[in-house]
Amino acid sequence: MRVLRSLILFAGALLFSGVLGAVEIPKPPTPNPGLKYWYPLPKEANPVEKNFDVVVYGGTPGGVAAAIQAKRMGKTAALYVFRRHVGGMTSGGLTASDFGKIKREDKIGGIALEFYNRLGKMTGFRPSDAERVYLEMLAEAGVPVFFEHRLEKVEKEASRISRLVFENGNSVRGKMFVDASYEGDLLAKAGVSYMLGREDNAEFGEKYNGTYISKTSHHFRHQIDPYKVPGDPSSGLIRGISSAKIDRLGKADKKLQAYCFRMFATDNPQKKIPWPKPDIYEPDRYEILKRYVAGAPSEFWNLRYKPGPVKINNGDCNSGGPVSVDLVGENYAWPEASYQEREKIFQDHVNYQKGFMYFLANDSSIPAELRKRVNVFGLDSDEFKDTGSWPHELYVREGRRMRSDYVMTQANCEGSVVADKNVGWAGYQMDSHHVERVIHEGKVVNEGGFEKKTPKAYPVAYASIVPKKSECENLFVPVALSSTHVAFGSIRMEPVFMILGHSAGTAASMAIDSKLPVQDVDYSALRERLLKDGQKL
Repeated sequence: MRVLRSLILFAGALLFSGVLGAVEIPKPPTPNPGLKYWYPLPKEANPVEKNFDVVVYGGTPGGVAAAIQAKRMGKTAALYVFRRHVGGMTSGGLTASDFGKIKREDKIGGIALEFYNRLGKMTGFRPSDAERVYLEMLAEAGVPVFFEHRLEKVEKEASRISRLVFENGNSVRGKMFVDASYEGDLLAKAGVSYMLGREDNAEFGEKYNGTYISKTSHHFRHQIDPYKVPGDPSSGLIRGISSAKIDRLGKADKKLQAYCFRMFATDNPQKKIPWPKPDIYEPDRYEILKRYVAGAPSEFWNLRYKPGPVKINNGDCNSGGPVSVDLVGENYAWPEASYQEREKIFQDHVNYQKGFMYFLANDSSIPAELRKRVNVFGLDSDEFKDTGSWPHELYVREGRRMRSDYVMTQANCEGSVVADKNVGWAGYQMDSHHVERVIHEGKVVNEGGFEKKTPKAYPVAYASIVPKKSECENLFVPVALSSTHVAFGSIRMEPVFMILGHSAGTAASMAIDSKLPVQDVDYSALRERLLKDGQKL
């Protein structure tokens, strides 16, 4: 019965019509391409141009919330999605939701709270259930969803976006636009300023930005020999260790924290799929894993965050420890890469992470007891059925970040600076996964990772989700918002993106009504409407 209901609701998301207005019928998805980020699609024989009040690009939780809220406020709104799913990482495997202080302090409201209430839980849910609820909410609001629409060009008239053109030839015009992509693709094509990588600590008076070495966050608990021929530096470094030199801590660069897939696992023998061997399996990629595992007895490896070598459990799994499923140092090009180049990076991450799990579960160099514990689990056959039970979404933890008139910083996270005109709360720890693995002061270290507490929930500024007025007057950016690398490490949580998306959809509708640039929306009126709709401010 539940499966039938889900199918009906999915159809409703595509064909819904009623008192809220008719929903456009998107072209059915192309034949299943399997586990791919980008794949060639034929050009539309007869390209179609649509027109909506609010155009949302990006199927993330922030995008879903923005589109729903705009439609609930009486505006025509549409959601354009790069591939075949809505929900971003929330339906892509990240179901151990990261709330931090906002849950403890009751700072979650509006569409975000509605979503979790409809799920019946705030964490530990199934990815397929998350997508089902998102599709229900979109259908009920009457929001059309256009799948497999990849942004190709942004057209502007003066400082306003007028039209988006997609790879397939279709286009859309709008009054207001929302960039809800993880990468900030729309804002970049619109000529909006952005930051990429890490700022120098001196630029914003921070402590953890730029090059950073932690002695507590998933650090090496015992040393390994980094050379291909142990003890012989002339033999070169084993794979996974960079030859980069650290000449100054706190220094800016364009490097990014690592990405991975959030695998969804089970120990149910009737449902688990053994860890699959990748199409391209290179055992030498895991020499670093072999050496690190050999440095401690089997009982040391508890398959949890701190020791690792990976966090495995029923449900959402994650990278853990200094050597794990994060592919450190191989994602730097992603945000500014072409879609075809991203597909290559995507497949490299697939092969690396599948290979990591296969090596850990099967290679004779791994102690038998550890292999046995790893093989208790496998991929859950009930999830991600169109991609062989492997998550369809790569966890892009950080891409471009807009640079607007207000930049959220470490000071906001720590409470020494409080943003006015807030449009939602954040409160997770300041968190970055490893950026690179290097030799420093004669030791192998992971550089760039940190976990620093936020004392309490803190407000996110309205000005951090809108561009500079001189650059664009009709764009909202609730996901790749204006923040430093350090602050983004706290803000970048799926519940917060939903909260900010809701606020963006509200402000977009009000900007249309008042015929004002997004920067000039009356905040007192915005606040009143947000509170009326259940937001916590």
